[in-house]
Amino acid sequence: MTGPWRGPVLVTGTDTDVGKTVVTAAIAAAAQAAGLRVAVVKPAQTGTAGGEPGDVDAVNRLAAPLTGRTLASFPDPLAPLAAARVAELAPLELHTAVDAVHEEADKHDLVLVEGAGGLLVPMGLWPEGKPWTVADLAVELGCPAVVVTRAGLGTLNHTALTLEALERRAVPAGVVVGAWPAAPELVHWANLTDLVPKLLGALPAGTGAMDPGVFRRSASGWLTPTLYGVLDDWRAWAEEIS
Repeated sequence: MTGPWRGPVLVTGTDTDVGKTVVTAAIAAAAQAAGLRVAVVKPAQTGTAGGEPGDVDAVNRLAAPLTGRTLASFPDPLAPLAAARVAELAPLELHTAVDAVHEEADKHDLVLVEGAGGLLVPMGLWPEGKPWTVADLAVELGCPAVVVTRAGLGTLNHTALTLEALERRAVPAGVVVGAWPAAPELVHWANLTDLVPKLLGALPAGTGAMDPGVFRRSASGWLTPTLYGVLDDWRAWAEEIS
């Protein structure tokens, strides 16, 4: 897997709450430190009823990308298509998202497109009314995908299923561990070994709470050169932070 990746890059996950937003911020920080113009696009943000900051707000705080955009927001913490239906709001149309990403790609070197939940979560509707997913978005954009995964038990199956779905769609993909524990157990070490062939990075647990300046200075050390980092020895890295 050669790099570095440029243009649109999808950031998806094996599930919700696996660390997609923090990984997006880390890639943005590393790329900007390498001199790239970076945009972050969140096609659909849910759970905004209480006025809490969204994922793009979190990325802006940690990495301060040149551009951050959320295309659609829905109040209920549901899959985006379901959230639109419950709120009686218009769902996001696939080509609206594609056009927005292309617009940013014309002005930036790297556009990170952060999904919602996992790869096949219903995001919105095609023009003919059929639901579309983040996988469909990756195919339409013709871009590679970063799959954010957990470190612990069950991650190998979830990761393999996601990677297989991407491979069937001819979408190049690599893996980033969203939160490597401070006290790893045998299962974490075993999983790390099995994930290494596809591994593009791993973030220490708790990085989202870091001071933004420290986060930006540290990000390249969590990622491989494909994602603008310097990481090349996984076991040494994991032992150093544990």
